[in-house]
Amino acid sequence: MIATHALTKRFGSLTAVDSVDLDVRPGDIYGFLGANGSGKTTTVRMLLGLVMATSGRIELLGQPIPAAAGRVLDQVGAMVEGPAAYGHLSGRANLALLDASGPRRSRGAPRDRTARITQVLEQVGLAGAGRRPVKAYSLGMRQRLGLAAALLRRPRLLVLDEPTNGLDPQGIREIRDLLLQLHAGGTTIFLSSHLLAEVEQLCTRVGVLDRGRLVVQSELADLQAPTGRTLVRTSDAAAALALLDGRVEHRDGETLLVRGGDPAALNALLVGAGIRVRELGPERRTLEQAVLELTGPSSDRVEG
Repeated sequence: MIATHALTKRFGSLTAVDSVDLDVRPGDIYGFLGANGSGKTTTVRMLLGLVMATSGRIELLGQPIPAAAGRVLDQVGAMVEGPAAYGHLSGRANLALLDASGPRRSRGAPRDRTARITQVLEQVGLAGAGRRPVKAYSLGMRQRLGLAAALLRRPRLLVLDEPTNGLDPQGIREIRDLLLQLHAGGTTIFLSSHLLAEVEQLCTRVGVLDRGRLVVQSELADLQAPTGRTLVRTSDAAAALALLDGRVEHRDGETLLVRGGDPAALNALLVGAGIRVRELGPERRTLEQAVLELTGPSSDRVEG
């Protein structure tokens, strides 16, 4: 669905995107992760033909971009850097203008196009605000309108840049559920975000961008594979610590991190010694831990 080879973008002496090889497969919910300023939005803009690459190749749906953009983008829904809209017009009117303009205008009877606009407004939770001027929308409502625009032509591929920006927790959950529904219906989703918790709940594969370079591209499950250590929670932590004799790498109250990846054998040892085990299982890295190991800490702070 998306493939790039050595994709690079330079702005003068600054290399914003450095030889990136993306591989987004049909059926993926692909999380494109990176700190602010890592090059995510520049990459997305190149994928959509909005910015020309300095070097490298891009394919969307098996076709070269930007050469085949006119044919391909009709099958791609996108929202990049927040939605654009005419503030004095309603959300519904903005969608109607988008639907009727340019080479991607929808075919079919006006009644069908009106029904489709109503449908996407309902999908994103704007059914009751479709006739309200966009200048009266909150940031979260504008995000929803941008997502409605991306869905208007039933895309095969959905490319989203920070789609939950400005939404409250309820809105984030609603958008997550909508994306899962679209995915279940056959839509491939490419989601650029810095929100690790959202990507962890939603995505099947991830790519991590750090200072313009793709440092990992993997199945999410592989990044979160067991570490070879076991977490034990017990009210007899002191006794367990003595019994395990140097195998405990860390203790935090009643929680022990034990070297060794055989939870069943460890449980048998503890229970056989009369130690009360409240919880026991293999340690798995969170996505945050995996990303920090790959990129190191990141910060927007500027010291004086």
